[in-house]
Amino acid sequence: MPRFTPITQDALAERVARRLRDSGGQLVAVDGADAAHPLVFARLAAGRLRAEGGTAETVSLHDFVRPASLRMEFGRDEIAYRTGWFDYPALRREVLDLLRTEGQWLPALWDEAADRSARAVRRRARPGTVVFVAGPMLLGRGLPFDLTVRLDLSPAALTRSTPAADAWTVPALLAHDREHPEAPDYFVRWDHPDRPALRTSSS
Repeated sequence: MPRFTPITQDALAERVARRLRDSGGQLVAVDGADAAHPLVFARLAAGRLRAEGGTAETVSLHDFVRPASLRMEFGRDEIAYRTGWFDYPALRREVLDLLRTEGQWLPALWDEAADRSARAVRRRARPGTVVFVAGPMLLGRGLPFDLTVRLDLSPAALTRSTPAADAWTVPALLAHDREHPEAPDYFVRWDHPDRPALRTSSS
């Protein structure tokens, strides 16, 4: 049985920052459903690195959505949410691969609220810049992250925490996790974000 150890968000952010300092990793996935607010933790961990003199940035997967005409082509559909809602290939091309090959990254591709191009420009990364990418269903897609953090909500907590208008996404999220069980570097129980628990052993 997996073993879990209570941990605070600050302590988890410090652990992630220390791992990055030791490994020199630049690309971090903070994987979690919207109800887990992964961008909030990504910003906390990035802030920890900056406080220690590093350079860190955050990218929200919601800034890499597809246009509404494509997202909603089949309505509120489980398969569409898993495969057509977020532009994972663009995320890889404009953030992950671009950072490694050219030392640049694009902070946003599409303005979800206005449903138009974000009109962002590529940014030049300083040496050693760490980019945290936060959003749902990042794991299990073969994306080349150096470090992965999974903020995991149980099915009950996911259902309870997801707004009614977005309840249709819950089956999609659960199905993706079942079908793509990629093991993250840090698996964190997130049912109670004020009292997270870090998996420290798988046996």
